[in-house]
Amino acid sequence: MISRRKVLVIGAIATAVALPSLSMALPRDSDDGHAVFVMTNDADSNEVIAYDRTPYGTLFSPHRYKTDGRGSGGKVDPLASQGSLMLSQDNSLLFAANAGSGTVSVFRVEGSRLFLWDRVPTEGSEPNAIAQHGSLVYVLNTAGSSSIVGFRLHGGKLARIPDSLRFLSGNGVGSASLAFSPNGRFLLVTERTTNRIDVFNVLPDGTLSQIVGNPSVGAGAFAVAFAPNGTALVSETGPGGPNSSAISSYSVQSNGTLTPISASVPTLGAANCWNAVTADGHFVYASNSGSSSISGFAISNSGALTPIPGTVVGLNPAGSTNLDIAVSADGKFLYSLNAGNGSIGVFAIQPVNGTLTNLGTLGGLPSSAGLNGIAAN
Repeated sequence: MISRRKVLVIGAIATAVALPSLSMALPRDSDDGHAVFVMTNDADSNEVIAYDRTPYGTLFSPHRYKTDGRGSGGKVDPLASQGSLMLSQDNSLLFAANAGSGTVSVFRVEGSRLFLWDRVPTEGSEPNAIAQHGSLVYVLNTAGSSSIVGFRLHGGKLARIPDSLRFLSGNGVGSASLAFSPNGRFLLVTERTTNRIDVFNVLPDGTLSQIVGNPSVGAGAFAVAFAPNGTALVSETGPGGPNSSAISSYSVQSNGTLTPISASVPTLGAANCWNAVTADGHFVYASNSGSSSISGFAISNSGALTPIPGTVVGLNPAGSTNLDIAVSADGKFLYSLNAGNGSIGVFAIQPVNGTLTNLGTLGGLPSSAGLNGIAAN
């Protein structure tokens, strides 16, 4: 466990860099229950580590909570997914995928405190991502017969929806993420191996239509997320080579087809596999794990993407291997899970232009030890 004293010192240093006139004692003051959560994905006993957040974005007082499940273990990015750890829309619940035991755990959230509320089997192999909209929760099972399965959420408990199992285009397609559209009408799933984006219509009983496959406009489709205006945003690792990654935006048609809006806009980084959208829908950020950088884009009302000046708006230390990223619910901060060196990157978001201010990194996590999943409220 990370010592409280060590975390307080690191958090205070990062805060002092950003705001040198502030007292070193300020990181002790939590920010009205805001917190950041990271999942260990440990193969013996999966855990969530919860950090309190100060008003200045720095983190302190980590506490560990067992999921009562097992992770996959591994070194760097063994789940190859976005959304293995996910907060509910109202931030009252936290969902954690236990890839090693084929289960999903549900925690009740009170600030940075977690209470294990439920744990259910996903009826598939290696769950690696979760999506929620209202009372609907769908889980992605990536291994074996790649599939998604649905649950109803009642009082923090999950109940399997009959006839909700849907298979993807084939076995071992490298399914990496899933996301509901803001209106709840569509569920999108990415397949890395086939480089396609699957679209399902959500039916009134919570089940899904048959699959509609769409080719990705760029190579290496990985993570999908939605902006509040209904624009689908897909991270692309690219065809290989230095700084070949990109991000695309799409509109979703009623028949399940996707229409590209901005096609493969370069991130000027390598291995962009994850993205995060601000709550107001003004900006999307892309995590370039191969270059330890974060790129930023403005989202227009039409869904078109415009790079924030310079495109690369945040840098982690070399070798960080920043994986999943999360934007805080109030839109003030962005956090990156740096699996290579076992740290969390901390950035302040400038609300006018979307640029990032680097507030430093918080260490103390195990390096190259299978970390996957980050969420922030």
